[in-house]
Amino acid sequence: MYCRHRIDIQGERNTAIKPPLTELPIKTADVGFYRGFSVNVTVISKIIISILVVWCIFWPTQSGKVLGGLNSVILSNFAAWYIWVVAFFIIVCFGLALWPAAGKLNLGQPGEGPEFSNFSWFSMMFGAGIGVGMLTWAVAEPVAHFGSNPETIQGITTGGAADNVRMAYKWSFLHWGLGAWACYAVAGLSLAFFSYRRGLPLTIRSAMTPLFGKSLSGVLGHIIDIVAVVATILGVAQTLGFGVDQFVAGLTRIGIGGLVDAENNANMTGIIVALVVIMGASTISALSGVGKGIKWLSNINMVLSIVLLGFFIIFGATFFGATAFVVGIWDYLIALPQMSFNVWSSDGVEGSESFLLTQWQGWWPVFYWAWWIAFAPFVGLFLARISRGRTIREFVLGAMIVPSIMCFVWFAWAGGTAIDLELNGGANGVIFDAGNGDKIFAMTEFMLAPIAQALAWGMAMLIVILLMTFLVTSADSAVLIVNTINAAGDEGPKARPHILFWGAALGLVVAGLLISGGTSAIQTAMVIGALPFSVVMVLMCISLIKAVFNDSRREAAGVPSVHSEIEGATGNGLSPAE
Repeated sequence: MYCRHRIDIQGERNTAIKPPLTELPIKTADVGFYRGFSVNVTVISKIIISILVVWCIFWPTQSGKVLGGLNSVILSNFAAWYIWVVAFFIIVCFGLALWPAAGKLNLGQPGEGPEFSNFSWFSMMFGAGIGVGMLTWAVAEPVAHFGSNPETIQGITTGGAADNVRMAYKWSFLHWGLGAWACYAVAGLSLAFFSYRRGLPLTIRSAMTPLFGKSLSGVLGHIIDIVAVVATILGVAQTLGFGVDQFVAGLTRIGIGGLVDAENNANMTGIIVALVVIMGASTISALSGVGKGIKWLSNINMVLSIVLLGFFIIFGATFFGATAFVVGIWDYLIALPQMSFNVWSSDGVEGSESFLLTQWQGWWPVFYWAWWIAFAPFVGLFLARISRGRTIREFVLGAMIVPSIMCFVWFAWAGGTAIDLELNGGANGVIFDAGNGDKIFAMTEFMLAPIAQALAWGMAMLIVILLMTFLVTSADSAVLIVNTINAAGDEGPKARPHILFWGAALGLVVAGLLISGGTSAIQTAMVIGALPFSVVMVLMCISLIKAVFNDSRREAAGVPSVHSEIEGATGNGLSPAE
């Protein structure tokens, strides 16, 4: 059936179009400790991460200074790159979804349906992707932009005043909207397409076979996967770093003492306790796999999230939040083209308007785009793993629009409640003056303590449990994804020592970077690690576009493009192309 080719006017068979590459052998160990793993990728990744941990723990001052210097160089020279590549990712994702030839393609074999229900699919996407960030930034970020943003710097609006609410939401939605999820969707779509349609290994290098072919079996492919592993560890470390601060703040709120210093920041004891609890639980969950521990944790934290969000919508600033949601989306969409491409440049005069705008852009959009890119190999591979059997259009709409709206809902009602309480509810700085991780606890206590202190304690406990499930979901998913990349895309059960190693390594990276400079050191390392992977992601986009275009040509020529069809066709005279 699939050996048909187009017939030209002379009756000769056209053999110019061949099936795509469906085999990418990656050498793995047959015996020993690394059996089933790519030794090159696994060992080199472990060495890089181990060096970073030792350097940060034993030479914290030197490592902090060097990382800070590299960060300054990157922010000075690559800010425009980060901003423009994320805009490119948004265009590519929606372009593929709207392109008729691409949107209908199944991320699997013909007739294959989704493995997970829509509820579990959305739960796992949200939990692994951004869920933990909602508990910190859904309150902290609108509050931060309410105080300062590009419009306040330019004198257009007044920081901390009612006329600045719309600007606060416009910028909050930018950082947690389509740009963030486009980074994840690019990685996930590429991996699902080449792994489940082509039958290639579920690893980063497979997404570039249309560009580099079988050469990815060697050194080039190893480098790509190593970059992905390092970026994943640093990206997840960023999330865990923020999570540790908030987890310690929550434990303190429910009455566990001795975990913070005089300035209410997590002390060494607090960091150790938080990491032992989080990484211990995540390692146990990772040992059970995606279908058990991660799936159940994701469903649990989705239910708890709905309960907490429902509290803010019903008992918080209901109308204020609804207005912020609707008007904020309008302002965001109208301003999205300009915000996505605009790059401010400094005149070099400290304190000038251009200097402050450039500084703000480095602190916020550039930092966020680097964070999402560093997170992309982890979330992307995880999205691919849970999205098999869905179409490209379904994947893009499900993985970009639905989670973005969920983020907007959280920001509108959680952050809106905080702003409304400060503007109109007599909070008098109780919320705004709290640390970023502590703001949500300060807000719920302000709302509930006058009614009953037990209610405030109970809500703090719910948030702590929800935070822990989010952190555990992110950490155990990351451990499984890193081991999948190291195992040349093998999704099967992994040897316990490797799961234990990466669980411990992730915790030590967080601890080491916190010791060398707090969360700012983690941010710095993450921005540095994201840069090489951003180049990989651009190549993934180009590769995916080329693959979809060639598949449309194959369909017109009657040449198979799906792995199961190609297996039957190659026996009838068709040889795969590189």
